[in-house]
Amino acid sequence: MGQPVRDYLLTLCVTAAVTYLLTGPVRKFAIAVGAMPAIRARDVHREPTPRLGGIAMFFGLCAGLLTADHLSNLNSVFELSNEPRALLSGAALIWLIGVLDDKFEIDALIKLGGQMIAAGVMVMQGLTILWLPIPGIGTVALTQWQGTLLTVALVVITINAVNFVDGLDGLASGMVCIAACAFFLYAYRIWYSYGIEAAAPATLFAAILMGMCLGFLPHNMHPARIFMGDSGSMLIGLILAASAISITGQVDPDALKIFEGSTRQATHAALPVFIPLLLPLTIIAIPVADLVLAIVRRTWNGQSPFAADRGHMHHRLLDIGHSHSRAVLIMYFWSALIAFGTLSYSVHSASMWIVLAIVGLSAIGLVLLLLPRFTPRAPRWAESFVPPRYRRRRRRPAAAEPHGPGSGHPADDQADVWPEEAEPEPVPAGVNGATALGALSGVHDRRKAGTRG
Repeated sequence: MGQPVRDYLLTLCVTAAVTYLLTGPVRKFAIAVGAMPAIRARDVHREPTPRLGGIAMFFGLCAGLLTADHLSNLNSVFELSNEPRALLSGAALIWLIGVLDDKFEIDALIKLGGQMIAAGVMVMQGLTILWLPIPGIGTVALTQWQGTLLTVALVVITINAVNFVDGLDGLASGMVCIAACAFFLYAYRIWYSYGIEAAAPATLFAAILMGMCLGFLPHNMHPARIFMGDSGSMLIGLILAASAISITGQVDPDALKIFEGSTRQATHAALPVFIPLLLPLTIIAIPVADLVLAIVRRTWNGQSPFAADRGHMHHRLLDIGHSHSRAVLIMYFWSALIAFGTLSYSVHSASMWIVLAIVGLSAIGLVLLLLPRFTPRAPRWAESFVPPRYRRRRRRPAAAEPHGPGSGHPADDQADVWPEEAEPEPVPAGVNGATALGALSGVHDRRKAGTRG
């Protein structure tokens, strides 16, 4: 067990290192070619920030696959399966489309067509869904057309879900990293516990995806110095979908040896194991829900489903008072709760403690949503070690001797202030990264979300 884990960790580290080291030069290249769109009404950053971060992520993917190909425990993945080549082909195509969109803003329908073609390229090389377990019926084999349509739909939905959630610094890469971590643990369990070698490609894809996100996050955390752009968001969405499709299409349900008794009993016994296979979108349930709500909202308002607006979940978290960093952490929390809750249920579906833990953590998440303006205060002895926003009240000296506290003079009304209520410093000009919005009303009009594209 130890040697394969070390090989996966080595692949992850190489992918993360290559992505991290290339992101800096890619940022300079994006600035040189002018891949810095002007600030739009729905954006939450104040300065033009370069895109094309997906270039570094794609080369990180190539480095990870090349490293795995030269490791003795992972080389069999390339010898026994064509899936790594299928993934690289589809990823290269979707990455090129994303690079063109980051530079030239291509039409949404063209991008949708490119996503379907990329999914079709993977299907033609064997990366497709072959069967599904249906409760009460059993395992159902899919025809070639059914498998193709389901695979293309899953790839397109996942790509756009990740693309839609890419609206705050570090949000998309962090959420996909959490999803990839949960899926890696699930796929590794299928591969190691049941001895099914067909699950090895999905495990490798998840490890590489984690490395890509971890290598890019230091450059993309708030305030971001570079955005991944569509070249990155569509790329990691495709890899996440390919991981789920790989393990669904290649793992034979009979090889799990959990079918016993009647067909109905066998299906219900196998259902917890197949939950991540049947519902791979549960690991990115937040972006998928955001995607569905965006389509409904825009259609209801008479807009195109592809029209951009400020009605996404992360925008609403900012509008109700959460800071940039806190909104990202809340989205991380819900993603981890859903992903690892699903993973835990697939391992111990009969345990009531898992259900109680999920309910308790959900309650904590709701409390975090209801306290957007709560800021913890450090004790006075620790104030010199924490940022100003976590320090206690400070009294300003009286403006003049005759006016003391409680005199009613306007100068005394400002005596007690929070440190963060001071006048914000001007944002320096130039190309840097996104800056958190202290008061959104000072940057954009607080009209109802979804009324502006």
